[in-house]
Amino acid sequence: MNDARAHGVTGTARLLGYTIDLAPEGATVSMAVTEDHTNRQGNLHGGLIATLLDTAMGATASHLRGDDGRVPFLTLSLTVNFLAPAPRGRVSATGRITGGGHKTVFVEATARAGDGTPVAHAVGTFKRAAG
Repeated sequence: MNDARAHGVTGTARLLGYTIDLAPEGATVSMAVTEDHTNRQGNLHGGLIATLLDTAMGATASHLRGDDGRVPFLTLSLTVNFLAPAPRGRVSATGRITGGGHKTVFVEATARAGDGTPVAHAVGTFKRAAG
């Protein structure tokens, strides 16, 4: 993995315009929701919310259990519950490890609109990549 990808600058990050911020407790993925990201109702598309949640959880696992991000974690399972619409503006998702060990990690994340309203919650299982 090249250095840019190790720090969250992937094609997906460039396409959607999100950033990843790392903290001692996990990772937060944030992006500005524009018209390009919306569904027919004018809210952030659910698939993009799922992408932010998945990214926040995977980055959290990699940051905290993958040698500070040098080892990626792959998504084994992902369950998303949508709670409210995410209107245009800012949205962020923050991951938190809930269990697991060195190779398999259980993570949860909540996505919030700019005003703090929870818009979705996810749980996932992530596996340490070989290598």
